[in-house]
Amino acid sequence: MNRRRFVQLGLAALVLNGPLAGCTRLHAERDRPQRFLSAADDANGQHLITLANHQGHVLARVPVAERCHGGCVRPGSTQVAVFARRPGRELYILDGRDGALLHQLSSGDKHHFYGHGVFSEDGQYLYATTNHFNDGQGQVRVYDARQQYQWVADFPVGGMDPHELRMHPDGNTLVIAMGGILTHPDYDRIKLNLDSMRPALVLMSRHTGEIEQRHEPSHHQLSCHHLDISSEGVVIAGYQFEGPEWERPPLIARLDTRSGLFSEVALPAEALAAMNNYVASVAVSTHGPLAAITAPRGNRVVLINYLSGEYVADIHLPDAAGVLPAPHGGFVVTSGLGGIYLLDEQRLTATLLNPEKLHWDNHLTAL
Repeated sequence: MNRRRFVQLGLAALVLNGPLAGCTRLHAERDRPQRFLSAADDANGQHLITLANHQGHVLARVPVAERCHGGCVRPGSTQVAVFARRPGRELYILDGRDGALLHQLSSGDKHHFYGHGVFSEDGQYLYATTNHFNDGQGQVRVYDARQQYQWVADFPVGGMDPHELRMHPDGNTLVIAMGGILTHPDYDRIKLNLDSMRPALVLMSRHTGEIEQRHEPSHHQLSCHHLDISSEGVVIAGYQFEGPEWERPPLIARLDTRSGLFSEVALPAEALAAMNNYVASVAVSTHGPLAAITAPRGNRVVLINYLSGEYVADIHLPDAAGVLPAPHGGFVVTSGLGGIYLLDEQRLTATLLNPEKLHWDNHLTAL
């Protein structure tokens, strides 16, 4: 299928599927997660895709050749897509019930994945952030899940290093965190353009690839990599600062897509310094107005009110990595040093649920 035909079909779907139906499905999916999936390494360095529950019990481990990163659930299905970490080239489709491997795909010639993707709400299309490393330009690569994940289109993002992306509650808009960093697989994870980075938070039509909004951080070295979005359409994004380590720029951005208002969250000086200029993961609560932002280099989880943009608290948690809203309030947080924790948003405490020494990656996917 060529890009023009894909766009035509996408526009037809836009007419047939209004935003109210999309919002209803989003709420239904978000209100019932009881298990999660994450990449991890064991004590021997074996790369794994791991299935666990919110009580901290590991249910399944799937060995894989490459270190993985983020995942996403296919709506209306038990399938889960898990992506290799940058600059990996493998995409794994698993059965979320038992971790069985269903498909394994490659990013294609001259492309690598950035570790993240999201499905359309009807489950047909999978959107993955990729790098076309001949020219360093980022793309959203589109796959048709109903056709054995056949590649059908590429949408340029207008810059480098698109990383995490989410589906807006309207079901029609991709929200993309773009880091702005030039990389090439020949140089592994070396950053090649720190002086000329252009990070951004981008809103793109999932049907046509048109860039609808672009918001840039206050400093060109604030690499925008991770985000989550609330049911109201408020985006919370996290930065990783690539400038001098002694500087303390803002690390959290807020975009209200209803008004288009983009701002950066002011934190107390002590809390900002404790984050050590690095955000790993962002999760918006489904039970209240809180968002949790993990900062593994500072051993912190920062809580803010995503509706007002106000700082609430920061909680010490060793190498805080992945974070996910818990089914009945609070957040599940994994540690890169090992362990699964439950963060109580009322008491502002973190309770260790499982001390197993898996080295968890920075992202959790609700099942």
